[in-house]
Amino acid sequence: MILHTVNQSPFNNQSFADCLKFCRKGSSILLIEDGVYAGKKGTEYSALIESNNNINFYALAVDVKARGLTEDLSPAISLISDREFVDLTVTHKSVQSWF
Repeated sequence: MILHTVNQSPFNNQSFADCLKFCRKGSSILLIEDGVYAGKKGTEYSALIESNNNINFYALAVDVKARGLTEDLSPAISLISDREFVDLTVTHKSVQSWF
């Protein structure tokens, strides 16, 4: 399957919404940089994440922490380290970056 990376805030950019349209069952989405804002609890974007059981959602822990979202992230998102990011790129068939 494909690992999709999203680095833009969904509040300023359509990349997260566009990414969701192309994801298939078993795909993974990794939120990095400002893309982690998609996982903020209580937003329309976190509701989309929580209702999408066929996709694996991850966020880069260092980016979540840098933006003060550690305690305010949807429980449907798994926090991962840089090392685990590398592991995801190896275990997926390809990586698609959304800007």
